[in-house]
Amino acid sequence: MREMTNDKEIDVDKAWNKLYSRLNENGLITGAPVVRTSFVRTAYFRIAAMVLLLLGIGSVLLYMDHKGVLNRKTTVATTDNQKNLQVTLPDGSNIFLNRNTRLTYRANFGRYGRNVALSGEAYFEIARDESNPFTVDAGKVRVKVLGTSFNVITSNSDSAVEVFVKTGQVEVSDYEDGSNLILDPGYVGTISPEHSEKSVNTDPNYMSWKTGLLLYNGHTHDVVFRDLKTVYNMDIVADDTEILDNTWTSPIDNQPEETIIRLICVSFNLSYTKDGKVYHLAEK
Repeated sequence: MREMTNDKEIDVDKAWNKLYSRLNENGLITGAPVVRTSFVRTAYFRIAAMVLLLLGIGSVLLYMDHKGVLNRKTTVATTDNQKNLQVTLPDGSNIFLNRNTRLTYRANFGRYGRNVALSGEAYFEIARDESNPFTVDAGKVRVKVLGTSFNVITSNSDSAVEVFVKTGQVEVSDYEDGSNLILDPGYVGTISPEHSEKSVNTDPNYMSWKTGLLLYNGHTHDVVFRDLKTVYNMDIVADDTEILDNTWTSPIDNQPEETIIRLICVSFNLSYTKDGKVYHLAEK
């Protein structure tokens, strides 16, 4: 028997219509005849289906965006009595928050960029990823790195943003005027409304808020008391102003408040009283 292999040998549409007519005459089916879909019509329906699918996906994304699913953020904040709060990000980077600091990042951190927002002070240890830079939105300043460790302060009284680099290299950019600073290890970059500058850090206690270690070599008490406020949240007031002229040389290394204040008093023959959280020093 000869094998039929093409539409010239059998007309499918014609055969189907003939069969349909017979069935209809016999009352076996009712309604309009079904015609085989052409290639053009098939392509049309495919395109239409794709458009509907894309519209459906778009609607879902709009709904998710409206509900905040796509923009969901994680916020970590410290109070006046918290410091060194460690936050580990999905990429393995670690951030240590000082007191009264607020850190925000997206729930999908790392998928479409490594971006965080900071208000206050924090120390960053960033996992290196050259294809995906890490950026910190620090108010009017953006800090951009590949992998390094650095400190950022946004809470200065003069609205200046400070960045201190411990390892690696950091780029600090001003959103407003477009200026930027490239900082190497040991440098502090400062961007304020008036100017931008960088300088070598000469303060041995710059990172003491994190380490708890204060080192002095003949510094006056006004400097020591200022650092104790920053590092230990101790308020010390000299009722006799001459006390501020005394100099201090001993290290202070994570000692309790009462130990620190007693050590100061014994060393300089002083007495103290405590009013709430404030220590008042006086000559004996």
